[in-house]
Amino acid sequence: MTVTPGAQRVRWMEGGGPAADLVLSSRIRLARNLEDYPFPTLLGPEQGQEIIQLMEDVTRHLSASGLGRFELLRMADLSPLDRRVLVEQHLISPQHARNAATGAVILNEDRSISIMVNEEDHLRIQCLLGGLQLHEAWAVATRVDDVIEAHVRYAFDEERGYLTTCPTNLGTGIRASVMVHLPGLVLAQQAGRLLSQLGKVGMVVRGLYGEGTEALGNVFQVSNQITLGPAEEELIDNLMGFTRQLLDQERSARERLYRENEDGLKDRVMRAYGLLTNAWTMSSEEAIRLLSDLRLGIDLNVLSHVRPEVFNELIVLTRPACLQKLAGKELDARERDLRRARLIRERIAASLRKTTQ
Repeated sequence: MTVTPGAQRVRWMEGGGPAADLVLSSRIRLARNLEDYPFPTLLGPEQGQEIIQLMEDVTRHLSASGLGRFELLRMADLSPLDRRVLVEQHLISPQHARNAATGAVILNEDRSISIMVNEEDHLRIQCLLGGLQLHEAWAVATRVDDVIEAHVRYAFDEERGYLTTCPTNLGTGIRASVMVHLPGLVLAQQAGRLLSQLGKVGMVVRGLYGEGTEALGNVFQVSNQITLGPAEEELIDNLMGFTRQLLDQERSARERLYRENEDGLKDRVMRAYGLLTNAWTMSSEEAIRLLSDLRLGIDLNVLSHVRPEVFNELIVLTRPACLQKLAGKELDARERDLRRARLIRERIAASLRKTTQ
């Protein structure tokens, strides 16, 4: 298997799964460090390469474990563009993309599993599935974790649990998160109040690409803030319960907006549809805003002839690196805006043909 960024399918982008109308993806991420090695902040180049070589052997064991085929990619062997594509697909972090010296990533075929090597911790094991599937993602992540632990020694303390670079990951080392689309709460001006209360219940909210990023297209990442104390299943159950409450409030907000201003909401959706299917040039910011309105219209059955998965695909494929990867060359800002508009027109047209066949 040869994994080329931009060439392989990415499972979560295909949509589907429970509550897929509001939850784009569910992610379980496990932070792990190896015994006998300093944390990555103090890791020398030679030690970093030793860990990569160790993980190359682990990759072969993963491929033989029944979890599918895996391949390890060194950041040094990928172009800066390919690394940015992996960031835009939510497979590695922006920080990891900059680590060409000692960074690597292990990917399976459908990219539902990715393992960052020598990021903030030696290993960041991630399972990413479409819809609200936290428990399913946890089942996969823990299987991957077990395979790795059978071949390496983790840094673990009986009282503190898994030892991590950042104290906020200490203990279970687990971060469970959901990527949710909340245009109803944003339009009703309720999102800020609700999301600001997350800290009180041990949750944190971030933007589309994690910590320090904006909530583009009314898409938010909600995750657990506490990793020490409760067991993994309890942390996941807590996030599941909160997410269901958040989804109920989003659906209520949508119903109220539709009931109180049906014409205004339909006009907003149809204007977005008109621009997306006819515009000749489009910026990244405008595209994701209009795509959010398009998806809202699909979910409200205003645009029932458009596949909902087109939103998941296009919020990634219209990002700068993915656009350039699809084009097969570097593009300036003007060229990206032209190609982005064309890609959106083509993908929406393709989704219409599929639904009418």
